[in-house]
Amino acid sequence: ICSGAQRCHDPDLVQEILKEKGIEAGDGLQSYIESFKHGVSPHAGAGIGLERVVFLYLGLDNVR
Repeated sequence: ICSGAQRCHDPDLVQEILKEKGIEAGDGLQSYIESFKHGVSPHAGAGIGLERVVFLYLGLDNVR
């Protein structure tokens, strides 16, 4: 029903991944990376898929 991920909170690793993927760390990404240099703790998030909730409520056999 739910999916989620943990953010990478290591600024050096984030920059390394961006470099590997050929992505420029512009103003938006650079301020995001800088924020991790001030001691952000590991954190994650999750989201509920609306189609899966409807699928369960309606008692359907398939999400499609």
